[in-house]
Amino acid sequence: MTYLPEFNIVIFALLLNFPWEFLQVPFFEGMPTAEHWQGVKSCTQATIGDAVIMLMAFWCVAAFAGRYWLLRPKFAHIGSLVAVGVGITILIEKLAVSGGWVQGWSYSERMFTVFGIGITPVLQWIALPPLTIWFCKRQLGPGLMR
Repeated sequence: MTYLPEFNIVIFALLLNFPWEFLQVPFFEGMPTAEHWQGVKSCTQATIGDAVIMLMAFWCVAAFAGRYWLLRPKFAHIGSLVAVGVGITILIEKLAVSGGWVQGWSYSERMFTVFGIGITPVLQWIALPPLTIWFCKRQLGPGLMR
């Protein structure tokens, strides 16, 4: 199972996004004062959602580059992965802050926004996908590149 790119994408997406979600707590209304367990649950749900988005973005790139593109990623592959992730994130953020998402949220006064979209979720999808690919390539590479 560890040789499957999808498995690695999900595992590394979970490991990288979980701490990011906790670092974003001050930027969302009510999160800094939420009960501990509620905060953990919210961050865990967001992390699972991030992993699903990462998997969807991976599949979008795999549709034109093949499943094992991350063994020899090109700038276009990583750029496409980031673009899909950012696009989905912008859509979800827009829906959530407007009340159109199942569990909406609002930004605190600390959140810098552009066109009503929080900057930290967008930065998340610029920073973490390339790092996820780097970890996946390192994990998969030795066994599959022989």
